[in-house]
Amino acid sequence: MSGAAIARRRSGKHRADVPRIGLALAGGGPLGGIYEVGALLALSESLDGLDFDDLDVYVGVSSGSFVAAALANGISPSQMYRLFIEDGADAGLSPSLFLRPALREFARRTLSIPRLLALATAGYLRHPWRGSALEAYAALGRAIPTGVFDQRAIDAFLTRLFTTGGRTDDFRQLPHRLFLVATELDTGGSVTFGGPAADRVPISKAIQASAALPGLFPPVRIEGRHYVDGALNKTLHASVALDLGVQLLLCINPLVPFDANAASRNGRPLVEKLDHGGLPLVLAQTFRAIIHSRMKVGMEKYRRQYPDADVLLFEPDREDADMFFANIFSYAHREKLCEAAYRGTRRTLLARQATLSPLLARHGVRLNVERLSETGRPIANALTDPRPLLTRPRGVRHSARDLAHTLDHLEAWLAAASAT
Repeated sequence: MSGAAIARRRSGKHRADVPRIGLALAGGGPLGGIYEVGALLALSESLDGLDFDDLDVYVGVSSGSFVAAALANGISPSQMYRLFIEDGADAGLSPSLFLRPALREFARRTLSIPRLLALATAGYLRHPWRGSALEAYAALGRAIPTGVFDQRAIDAFLTRLFTTGGRTDDFRQLPHRLFLVATELDTGGSVTFGGPAADRVPISKAIQASAALPGLFPPVRIEGRHYVDGALNKTLHASVALDLGVQLLLCINPLVPFDANAASRNGRPLVEKLDHGGLPLVLAQTFRAIIHSRMKVGMEKYRRQYPDADVLLFEPDREDADMFFANIFSYAHREKLCEAAYRGTRRTLLARQATLSPLLARHGVRLNVERLSETGRPIANALTDPRPLLTRPRGVRHSARDLAHTLDHLEAWLAAASAT
């Protein structure tokens, strides 16, 4: 990080009122975060003149909010690789963070069953002819938990991460503009944390809200309101940055639909037809297709509404079977997937060099074609930031190892369940 950025962090002052370069990150579960780290490593070593933990504006949605907040807090892509991918000494992500059951939610819903059952029974006995017993007891659905996993441990980890080593958990104290988007449950509208009306919320809490995928995590309560995943309304929310006047916006979207026909023509299919993979593959393709088509519409809208801005999108190859067939909550093959994202992004940059070089040059950025031409360049060469995170808890090596083992077992269980 530059000396000017460090001075801004210490003073809590932002850059000039009109930002120049921004980054928008979409979601996609742990797999999405892994892809984004790999893509950022490729971009950071290939775009001379850009420091990805010292840009003007960051926008994060869902799992992209983790990465965006880390960058805005001065955590480099190299440090994120060690934090999220490696099992080394700088890894501080405990395995229990994502997998702790929401026991408080389960208990609260279970305790409501006797009251709901009594009310349903009384209603049915009073007017048994007005409807079926099934209709009368439909109210028992309120006893179903709103999420499987508890985010309180994640909150504790993020709070520790953002309150040590010169970092901050306060949007207003950041040297960069950070915006994390969530969906307000009761209205269905988007809320941008970090904006003027919602900058008092701790960054760690805003991440929880933005990444609270319905069904997996209970809605996050903030100041009497409940929030869920920010991707329910838009995939990228890039307009948050463009409305500020950003001139160059780099966007990363980890989830794209798989082109099985193209993969088959190129001899890379894992199944002949996605239908052969059963319901999990059908749902995965449907989800990705919806997310991606909505994003394509948004990108076209950005080009019309912001003609003076250059918006660049980076995403996986649609024939990339590794990205598609990996479970979006998988950690088991994170190093392989991260390196695949790194290599894929490098290929994209090299293939688009004719158009990217002059475009980036307008913003004072040079595409390092010489480095991109180094075929077979390993991701280890991009890990150039030796700074420790300074927040690792005791026993972190064992925690990181447990994380891998726990999520390996979870992925194996999901695979077995899909096969039955």
